[in-house]
Amino acid sequence: MEFDLMTGGLTWKKSASLAQELEDAGFSGMLFTEAGSVPWMMIAAAATAAPKLHFATGIAVAFPRSPMISAQIAWELAQNTEGRFRIGLGSQVRGHIVRRYSATWDKPAAQMRDYVGAFKACIRAFRREEKLHHEGPYYNLSLLPGQWAPGRHDFEDVKVDISAVGPMMCRVAGELCDGVHVHPLHSQHYIENRLLPSLAEGAEKAGRSVDDIDLHIPVFAIVGDTPEERQRMVDVTRTQIAFYGSTPNYHFQFDDLGFEGMTPKLGAMMKAGDLGGMGDAITDEILDHFALVARWDDMADAIIKRYGGRASRVISYLAMGDISDNPKNLARWGEISKAVRAA
Repeated sequence: MEFDLMTGGLTWKKSASLAQELEDAGFSGMLFTEAGSVPWMMIAAAATAAPKLHFATGIAVAFPRSPMISAQIAWELAQNTEGRFRIGLGSQVRGHIVRRYSATWDKPAAQMRDYVGAFKACIRAFRREEKLHHEGPYYNLSLLPGQWAPGRHDFEDVKVDISAVGPMMCRVAGELCDGVHVHPLHSQHYIENRLLPSLAEGAEKAGRSVDDIDLHIPVFAIVGDTPEERQRMVDVTRTQIAFYGSTPNYHFQFDDLGFEGMTPKLGAMMKAGDLGGMGDAITDEILDHFALVARWDDMADAIIKRYGGRASRVISYLAMGDISDNPKNLARWGEISKAVRAA
């Protein structure tokens, strides 16, 4: 099990310097989100500075980009990182796709299925395994003249992962993808009783095992030796859980655990602009399901106990903010990473 740091929105210079620091501290890699900034140049800067780290997007928004564009980017980053990159794609939500990107949004699971199929067709064509040919309900690709095809290289096993929450998208991941990015809002009940069974259904359709699918799991790891030291991360996590949990499609995350009605309650607070009340609504009992709270010396064991044997990579959701506030804690996060990797 590897231990990565989640980040994004960095300058190229900061991306490079942070990568060097993380590599020296013992981290496995960096996962770059896409929000206000695209991840590609940050990854290039980080990879040049830290030749041992692994890099991934978690996630890059798929639908506004042609599958050909995503495949070309992934191909180039795989080559230049010498195989230390894998692309993570996600659907985002309708409002962003339609109103921010002015792109097509229809049936996201079906569209993602076609997108991943088109992406893989591009990769096969780049490998010269076959001529580019993909005909689907959303994407049609059939032209790749030799002078427009990217050059061959030694790291052509380009991995593609997608983010998935609901059963339909999880089945797509199980059938077609190398891995799945688990949502930060997850409980063990969700992983065991919803995520893995849906992944297994998709995997069975493709004639493979659910064990063939890598799980990339962001973790709210709240660490500190005293309640006072942990308080800031606790507050941030309560607010983030409440924000994610206000999404109607995620209501089952609470309902399955016996916290019925939590999503509409949070949604009403969101509409009212009561962000403080949203955070306060996340009780200690709810927090324990969706986060890990431990002392510095105990956090690695807590991560291993909860995710060992399941996660291929755990990604610290909170370490970036903590390191920014307390640079001396970088070494302590590095010790957690080294312990998790050793186990």
